[in-house]
Amino acid sequence: MDESFTEAVLEVVEQIPSGSVATFGLIAERLGRGGARQVGRVMSLEGHGVPWWRVVRADGTLPPHLIVDAQQHWRDEGTPVRNGRVVVVEALAPDF
Repeated sequence: MDESFTEAVLEVVEQIPSGSVATFGLIAERLGRGGARQVGRVMSLEGHGVPWWRVVRADGTLPPHLIVDAQQHWRDEGTPVRNGRVVVVEALAPDF
């Protein structure tokens, strides 16, 4: 994995405000390189040190093994969630 891409993804994730989210694909678009899968790969391998719960799929979900922990973070931060999914249109971080 390209180290500069990894660092760029993690830097963007750190800038997402509390209570907001960005999608994997939007992060790739913002960086102008990679794609949703590449951002997801970075997050799965290196994302434990950043607010990973603020990066969701386009449908507002995360992989099943992350949902329980993510929902606690979303609740704590006041992220809009309905039926276990982030309401992306309401929670989208500024500048995305």
